[in-house]
Amino acid sequence: MPENAGYLAEGPRVGLRHFTLDDGDEFTARARESTSLHQPWLFPPGSPDGYAAYAGRLIEDRTKAGFLVCERDGGGIAGFVNINNIVEGGFLCGALGYGAFAHAAGRGLMSEGLGLVVRYAFGTMGLHRLELNVQPGNAASIALARRCGFRLEGFSPAFIHVDGAWRDHERWAITAEMTASR
Repeated sequence: MPENAGYLAEGPRVGLRHFTLDDGDEFTARARESTSLHQPWLFPPGSPDGYAAYAGRLIEDRTKAGFLVCERDGGGIAGFVNINNIVEGGFLCGALGYGAFAHAAGRGLMSEGLGLVVRYAFGTMGLHRLELNVQPGNAASIALARRCGFRLEGFSPAFIHVDGAWRDHERWAITAEMTASR
């Protein structure tokens, strides 16, 4: 994708755009290359049918918003961030999920991308709070949450079903007021 083409938000090295069904080949190839990075924490779709179902939900369901974090230099997909369970009304919140692809891990691209999603969610989308649930052993994800200004709010045993079992999770969150003071 050419620089500035179709990005919802941009930083120095990455741009955000929504998922499309046309991204399936690149996304699934990157997911397959990243299995050792993602598991046992994350299981993104690695097949065309799996991607079509996954992206379709993010595209069609108003309670979800999916973002691809793309390198501005060349447009390749570096990772993804989803806002799930978006609630309007008095809550104005959503639950985040994210993942970097192996070729982009450790380069700061997801820190930049997640920061862009947070600003987009609180600005353009009008949300007030974003929550993030992380398994306690996922040190990379916890470090990313800290770098992006999330605060630890609690611990929930047997909270989310991942890889065949109910897993404990730390609960992290950030609010619009927290980003205004950064």
